[in-house]
Amino acid sequence: MPIDEGREFIPVRIAVLTISDTRGLAEDRSGDTLVDRLTTAGHILAARHIERDEKSAIVARLHAWIDDPQVDVILTTGGTGVTGRDVTPEALHQVQDKEIPGFGELFRWLSYQTIGTSTIQSRATACVARGTYIFALPGSTGAVKDAWDGILVSQLDSRFRPCNFVELMPRLTER
Repeated sequence: MPIDEGREFIPVRIAVLTISDTRGLAEDRSGDTLVDRLTTAGHILAARHIERDEKSAIVARLHAWIDDPQVDVILTTGGTGVTGRDVTPEALHQVQDKEIPGFGELFRWLSYQTIGTSTIQSRATACVARGTYIFALPGSTGAVKDAWDGILVSQLDSRFRPCNFVELMPRLTER
């Protein structure tokens, strides 16, 4: 991965939202994986919460974090499948200003290398909402590792070349 060591690393403030009807903090392995990876990379855990698979509750939590100046990025885990209770992508659609379609496309391509055609069941997605990046990841630890290790670790590193999400942050709310 092309890291330009001559550039300054800028830590990003990241909130982790686990979406689950069945998990508490003690059972939240995917959330734990994200927290471990983001802090190991030098970023700041800005907040962490578990929300039930209820679209209105997810939207409310997203709005609160989007409006919080101490949150630059939101990582969600869970609720991206195709069952009736999986509503995370629909919640993102309610808050987003711009979709980032390449994230889901690249995630499924990477995931295909690990789980084959089962990746088609994932509706992993990403967007920008009022200057905040939001990435919706599946709830499995394997999927979270694929997304972080294969995409987010580099795109959330200000030193990554040729470009990264961090360098765009000051311009996300331009009109």
